[in-house]
Amino acid sequence: MQKIITKIAENKDLVYAEKISLKITEASQIKGTGIAKRSVEYISDKIRQGKAVISLSGNEPAGFCYIETWEHEKFIANSGLIVFPEFRKLGLAKEIKQKAFELSRLKFPKAKMFGLTTSLAVMKINSDLGYRPVTFSELTDDDNFWAGCQTCEYYDILVRTKREHCLCNGMIYNEL
Repeated sequence: MQKIITKIAENKDLVYAEKISLKITEASQIKGTGIAKRSVEYISDKIRQGKAVISLSGNEPAGFCYIETWEHEKFIANSGLIVFPEFRKLGLAKEIKQKAFELSRLKFPKAKMFGLTTSLAVMKINSDLGYRPVTFSELTDDDNFWAGCQTCEYYDILVRTKREHCLCNGMIYNEL
């Protein structure tokens, strides 16, 4: 296997947007992932804005994550973490999350960082980065953020509980 490079995505990485979107869609259809679908255009926008991290094995994408801000940059989330199946079990998710964390702090140093996940592995990575579990009431109340959950198969739970509960766990970065 070729060496995997994890970096901030650049415009030249736009060629991978379709494959990334497809892999996110495939992952969203697997029971228990709790990941929301993202269009090629959405992925491309994140790359163009300098708000994405990509892992490449030669000329093939191996993983991806993007950052999104809410409430006029008061909150920030590292979202859409995907490691392509053939690159799993190599520690790539941790590497991608670390790079996304660094990019988030660099671009938005005053934003409160948070995330939602159903993955125990991601919860462990987030904990190692300094995140702690929180109730959803401590996260952004921006309707646009919660609308992003609509393509997740668990969205009905979130709606029924008036955004108080879901299968996802909320985590927030422990500020200094």
